[in-house]
Amino acid sequence: MDAFSSSFVSTTTPFSNHVINHPSLLTTTKPNITHLITSVRIEDKPNTTTTTTTTTTQQQPPKTTTKKPTITSSPTPSPYSVTRTRPQPRSSPTLSGVLFNVFDDIINTFIDPPLRPSVDPKLVLSANFAPVSDELPPTKCHIEQGTALPPCLDGAYIRNGPNPQFLPRGPYHLFDGDGMLHCFHITQSGKSATLSSRYVNTYKYDIERRAGQPLIPNVFSGFNGLTAAATRGALSAARIVTGQFNPANGIGLANTSLAFFAERLFALGESDLPYEVRVTKYGDVRTVGRHDFNGKLNMNMTAHPKIDPETGETFAFRYGPVPPFLTYFRFDSRGEKQPDVPIFSMNSPSFLHDFAITKKYAIFTEIQLGMNPMEMIVGGGSPVGADPSKVSRVGIIPRYAKDESEMKWFDVPGFNIMHAVNAWDEEDEDAIVMVAPNILSVEHTLERLDLVHALVEKVRIDLKTGVVSRQPLSASNLDFAVINPNFVGKRNKYVYAAVGDPMPKISGVVKLDVSKGSDDAEVGRRMYGPGCYGGEPFFVAKNGGDDDEEDDGYLVSYLHDENSGESRFIVMDAKSPELEIVSSVKLPRRVPYGFHGIFVKETQLQKNY
Repeated sequence: MDAFSSSFVSTTTPFSNHVINHPSLLTTTKPNITHLITSVRIEDKPNTTTTTTTTTTQQQPPKTTTKKPTITSSPTPSPYSVTRTRPQPRSSPTLSGVLFNVFDDIINTFIDPPLRPSVDPKLVLSANFAPVSDELPPTKCHIEQGTALPPCLDGAYIRNGPNPQFLPRGPYHLFDGDGMLHCFHITQSGKSATLSSRYVNTYKYDIERRAGQPLIPNVFSGFNGLTAAATRGALSAARIVTGQFNPANGIGLANTSLAFFAERLFALGESDLPYEVRVTKYGDVRTVGRHDFNGKLNMNMTAHPKIDPETGETFAFRYGPVPPFLTYFRFDSRGEKQPDVPIFSMNSPSFLHDFAITKKYAIFTEIQLGMNPMEMIVGGGSPVGADPSKVSRVGIIPRYAKDESEMKWFDVPGFNIMHAVNAWDEEDEDAIVMVAPNILSVEHTLERLDLVHALVEKVRIDLKTGVVSRQPLSASNLDFAVINPNFVGKRNKYVYAAVGDPMPKISGVVKLDVSKGSDDAEVGRRMYGPGCYGGEPFFVAKNGGDDDEEDDGYLVSYLHDENSGESRFIVMDAKSPELEIVSSVKLPRRVPYGFHGIFVKETQLQKNY
């Protein structure tokens, strides 16, 4: 670790000075706003114009008829105020429903109050982690720098993240919010842009909206401790028996990521099936529905499928608390799901959030984070926790395997990843190389994200000898790393990773050259400046041709200035050593911090207009 003791030379020019001398970005005093949510004001819903779309989930979706919405100008609310529209219940409260709500309040107040910081909503939902008060129809945005955005950005950048429909009455974890898609739609060769923010209309979101209250317990914060698990489990069972909700319809949030494959756009969360969504020609987002791929996908699926850009195939998996703890599967280029490959050689439930593919293999990591029932029973903690006695393993299986007979496992002690960046084959030596951020303090992953430090490593595994070699690439706290999507599954050179300061806040972006050693792998850096935080970057190629250089493109992301309470869409030059910001668009309202995003070209969106 001595090689990483020196600091990196980086560009630290504040975002406000580099982009434009905008008064709101140069403000050094914070406006008079509330950073901790202490109450919520219920008011009548303002009049807005929305788009009504009728869709189905058949294999070949019909074209939808969309009425052109009114493109609105933005309101100017207090940046972090949380004003909730009162949902309109479609049925009168029943006696059983009233009794269940009283019992729920007793649990939240006396049995399992939000005592730990990781599940205290007043802390978890502070500042720009606070949910926005309502959905936003397509609203015009002002391009601050230049007259237009790069023409290759015609399309939509959509970012997913949690935005709880109801402010929590009890414990709440950052991962527990309803999925909301923030869609930045660019048209007319970069000259016009709108922002819309829409909930993914999951089954959970819809039944709770109709009921006007939460019904389904939070997965990450609702079962901490045996007593809490027993009482909330009993309450949930009572709600199911009385017909308040049916778990067979899914209890997922679709709040984690998005993927575009088989000519469809999906909002994803690993506890449920994918939800198909569509971006209309006017930049609005509509939920088509829960998608089971003609009945062939009947259980949950990862939020991080891998799409081979050359074959059009999609590779995915699911994991769970009962055997098989891991199941691998794929979709062909038409979106037809292929048979499951259960992996029984993973002999304990592991928190397996992401994986990687090469041209030959699929690669899974069994980490030290998994189901920890004793911590829940004895310590009153989360049912998911770290096991320091467990040795991390990497499992490699042929990507077209029909069973797990060719699955090979390799011990890689202390290798704990939440996200995989990329992997490739080394043809001459029968080896694979995987790049991923390794979490050095895995015990803090769910409870204290601010204490998590992730070190990007390059791991090489010789499949014949079993020899594993590891090379750290940067000492910085990096995660949410991306590459040029055209290089998924094959050797790439550049990685763009978000800088945690601390996680889950993102203070900048680092560009790594994975072909170099640890001392000189960092070849670019952009820090956003004091009080400015972004999210996961996403790489968009300028042209996408075979002869283009790998880093010839742009990085896009949302950026929020906590000094002014304003949010922006920024475009960075991916080739520049300073990752120069070449375009900035002021957004009509703030975009809360979230998780993963995607860019979809306008030509791809038009196929579903």
